[in-house]
Amino acid sequence: MTDSPRQRYEISSDPARLDPARIHHWLSTDAYWALDRTREKQDLAIAGSLNFGAYDTISGAQVGYARVVTDHVTFAWLCDVYVDRPARGHGLGTRLAAAVRDHLAPTGIRRLTLATDDAHGVYEKVGFKPLGSPEKWMYLRLDAAGSV
Repeated sequence: MTDSPRQRYEISSDPARLDPARIHHWLSTDAYWALDRTREKQDLAIAGSLNFGAYDTISGAQVGYARVVTDHVTFAWLCDVYVDRPARGHGLGTRLAAAVRDHLAPTGIRRLTLATDDAHGVYEKVGFKPLGSPEKWMYLRLDAAGSV
């Protein structure tokens, strides 16, 4: 039996290992940014993204998830980072963010962005910083029907 959290959990970007039903349940019921997201939307998001899973090496169960929206050349946005409640406290959120960073580094992407209300410390451990010039950034919020 492995005792170290690093040995107990592994990170993989293999899409065949993902558990979409579990991911949807986590995000739609326990993630403030994705509450009530439909399974259809979640499946489409997974299909159009680079995905990372954290897995328990003993049971094989997926215990964490991170999704990256990217063109693999110029842009990447880290989102939907989630660690199952019983698996928290082992650094899996930080390990997921580090795995994303390390996976994307060889592509030449110069900036990886994210937004968080409550996990700044997790991301700072792998090098994320607040925006240097937030006044340059803009966004457009659409309603559910796609209207401004």
